[in-house]
Formats: sequence, C-alpha cells, structure tokens
Amino acid sequence: MFKIGLVSVSDRASSGVYQDEGIPSLVSWLQTALKMPFVTENRIIPDEQSIIEQTLCEFVDNLHCHLILTTGGTGPAIRDVTPDATLAISDRVMPGYGEQMRQISLHFVPTAILSRQVAVIRKKCLIINLPGRPKSIKETLEGVKDNQGNVIVSGIFASIPYCIQLLGGPYIETHDQIVKSFRPKDAIKSNL
Repeated sequence: MFKIGLVSVSDRASSGVYQDEGIPSLVSWLQTALKMPFVTENRIIPDEQSIIEQTLCEFVDNLHCHLILTTGGTGPAIRDVTPDATLAISDRVMPGYGEQMRQISLHFVPTAILSRQVAVIRKKCLIINLPGRPKSIKETLEGVKDNQGNVIVSGIFASIPYCIQLLGGPYIETHDQIVKSFRPKDAIKSNL
C-alpha cells in the first residue's frame, strides 16, 4: 500500500483560527491523480522547527511513509521554518524539486522567487515542501499547461513515482490527463 504523509504547517490552522485547506486539497488531488489505492497520515502543526522535525521523523521512522508532502511555512518570514526542519532531518537533498517548483510558480506570480521549498530523502522516503495555497499546490504538482491542456512545464509529480520506485517503494501509476508520470522504458512494468 502506498503510504503518504500530509503535513500542514500553520500557526493559525493548528490553533483553530481558521480551517486548514492544504491537506483536504492534497487528498482531493491525489484521489484524482493516482490510479492506485493509497492511505494518508495527516497532521496540522504549528510553525515550530522542533515540532516539524519530530513529525517528519515520526512519519518516516515509525509510520514508514513512502512520500511526505508538507504545505506552508516556506517563505522568507522568520516563522517560516519548514525547509529548515526538512533539511535538518534529511539524509540527502534533491535540489531539482525546489528548482522546478519555483520555475512553475514563476509562471503565475513574480514572488515565487521568494520560496525556499526543498525536497529531501530520509531513509527510503521522499519529502517535499509544497506551497500552502490549494491553487498553488495543484499548479506545482501538475505543472503549467496551455489552454488545450498541453504541458508547457512539467509538474513535480511527474517524477515522483519513479523516484519512489528507485527508493524501493511501491510502483505508482497516475492518470495521464492529470499528470503523466515519467519512467525510463526499462523501469516500466508492462504487466500492469
């Protein structure tokens, strides 16, 4: 079973000032994009580096998630410490994801350059920091498309199934009309 950890990092949502929109939008998107069953572990936590680190470690070390997607806390503000916490618990950094997320977002807002989103590997789990707004989350995962739905800039989820496969995780398939996953020909399982 494909196990995904979803972490919303927000002082206000974690204290009940407003309802979290990040996790529900991620669950909805995953249900539309994935061809296979999956389970999620969800947490809404404050912008506290120690709590973020503890949550990410719990999801990897104890709950054995294959993928963790965080939302929020990636800007330059003093309280935005999600990337710092993510890097602190990582074994390896995956810089291409952060570069691609900023490239996608720059098609929509010039302030995308302020994003500090990162992606890392801890043990056999891929951890990716996503933006906090549902519209931005969808754009980042799917990429930039023209009016006919043709991909101009690939979304980051196109490479996630193959990355998880390389880490020894489950074989993940997506619905091509949402996001077409990429694998080299020799990594495609033909019997599915």
